[in-house]
Amino acid sequence: MDASPTKRGRLKVYLGYAAGVGKTYQMLADSHELLKRGIDIVIGYLEPHGRKDTIAQAQGLEILPRCKMEYRGAVFEEMDMKAILDRHPEVCVVDELPHTNVPGSTHLKRWENVLELLEAGIDVMTTMNIQHLESLNDQVKDISGVPVRETIPDWVMKQADEVVMVDLPPRALLNRLERGVVYPPEKAQRALQNFFKEPTLVALREIALRQTAHEVDIRQLDEPPGGPAATGDSTPGNGSERTPTERVLVHVTEHPSTAMLIRRGKRVADYLRADCFAVFVHTEFDFSMFPASKREAVERHLNFARNLHVETRVLQGQDISTTLLDFARLHNITQLFMVRPQYSPWEGFLGRNLIHRIVRHAQDMQVTIVAERRPPRRD
Repeated sequence: MDASPTKRGRLKVYLGYAAGVGKTYQMLADSHELLKRGIDIVIGYLEPHGRKDTIAQAQGLEILPRCKMEYRGAVFEEMDMKAILDRHPEVCVVDELPHTNVPGSTHLKRWENVLELLEAGIDVMTTMNIQHLESLNDQVKDISGVPVRETIPDWVMKQADEVVMVDLPPRALLNRLERGVVYPPEKAQRALQNFFKEPTLVALREIALRQTAHEVDIRQLDEPPGGPAATGDSTPGNGSERTPTERVLVHVTEHPSTAMLIRRGKRVADYLRADCFAVFVHTEFDFSMFPASKREAVERHLNFARNLHVETRVLQGQDISTTLLDFARLHNITQLFMVRPQYSPWEGFLGRNLIHRIVRHAQDMQVTIVAERRPPRRD
């Protein structure tokens, strides 16, 4: 007789808006509570950053050793997946979900490690900051001026059974930073001059609060009756399902701002719980005949959309606006996203003509035109 399939583990994410708000500390405090209840829990990876209160909070919890890996003459420590899978606890604590693993690791990203643990039937508790969510990448860069290179696809966040925001007022966080609780003095001063400015922290906190409210809302709608998650005490939803009435289409072009447009469209689709399409239309008989540099850019954007779990299509038509709108109506699109890039004079005429035709003939749907962001001028 075949063994019964392994029940997938549950994922709990502790979400913050900046380093030092207390995500890891709270996760460890909850870990102690689970241990008191007789739950078999281990720490698979912990990164306390030298913070004494976090190190003290980990005392009494089983910590699995890390594996050492050599890369370019240096030795790094990563989470030991084999040790965790062999130990097979009920719950595994994994700090810093957005982390990129050392080349040669089993997975490129730590969130991929976590997905493997979940598939093995192990519940996971993990931490991340809101700026690492892929769909917020452009917005966070605009707010902070700091590009975030380690991101998590939004669909990974959707895997979470519970999302808990660990909050701390920005002024209190800055006080902790100034007292050397978050970083050593020299690093703290650099942080205060860059990412840790109060207006930036206030804006990021507001985004995190909105995102958490959204995550709670969709889980209340989706969670079937049957009780709270094993790794938390969330209130179960009513089991109702919402039938999507909105459908979003993102017009893909070769222009760099298309990545920003895809993020925007996907985020709107997620909030509306709507299907999302990314569509490129070319006028050549064969897409392979499209100029190589432009084709590579389009393929890069389509691959990016697929990584976000957006359905992609490449269409051929002599008239781009007609082809795009025919597809939109066939698929009951209600919102269409287009980018208005910086064009040369001739391209500008063609581009504006396309946008004007779309707007004129798409009165049965909402059309959003997003301007390409220009880098700030430096005098």
